[in-house]
Amino acid sequence: MGVIIKSEKDIEGIREAGKIIKRLFEELKGIIKEGITTEKINNFIEEFIMKNKAYPVFKGYRGYPAASCISIDEEVIHGIPGKRMIKEGELVKIDVGVEKNGYIADAAYTFEVGIVEELKKRLVKATREALEQAIKKAVAGNRVGDISHAIESTAKKYGFDVIREYTGHGVGLKLHEDPVIPNFGKPGVGKRLVSEMTIAIEPMLVAGNPATIIGKDRWTVITKDGRPSAHFEHTVIVRDGAPEVVT
Repeated sequence: MGVIIKSEKDIEGIREAGKIIKRLFEELKGIIKEGITTEKINNFIEEFIMKNKAYPVFKGYRGYPAASCISIDEEVIHGIPGKRMIKEGELVKIDVGVEKNGYIADAAYTFEVGIVEELKKRLVKATREALEQAIKKAVAGNRVGDISHAIESTAKKYGFDVIREYTGHGVGLKLHEDPVIPNFGKPGVGKRLVSEMTIAIEPMLVAGNPATIIGKDRWTVITKDGRPSAHFEHTVIVRDGAPEVVT
């Protein structure tokens, strides 16, 4: 499948899906606290999306059983919600995809629960900054490698590393479209960015070694050394000028 260049009608539809995620993450700031289970968080997410006449596109995708991915500390991505109770000092990563009227937006956010240790605070700051720097490169005429390099170089600046096996991607009409957007790479290489491409940029940074393993549930991606990770993601419209963030 090649890159899908979106029409303005498509982009407006993706914007509407993105607005739901943006409002959802604002609501979650008051929900994610010590003592709540990941299952309850997921139920809130699913109900919120459905109330907005949209669908949680992760649910059923390749057999995934929940409306969201909730990953804690050493869990990088694809954590399945369940009976686990959130604790003080944890990093809780929420990844959500929303489909509304056939259009899809995808985003992730790392929440700090109560007082977290300084290492985790720096990791969250670095990951958020990596996303901000990467978005600045999502301009027509640049290349995928420019985005990838922005993420990796920001991680290295803070003394952290990036996950290599899992990537950002095109999004909009399907959850995963071309191009693949790695979190590491060289500037000036890779597929050229074209105006009206829609992409999900999602840096995943780790405090230790970037090697990962898959958990017993066959979904959850975990750092092999058990060190913490952080994850941020936005759906972005590539433009000739400043990129447009829809989530």
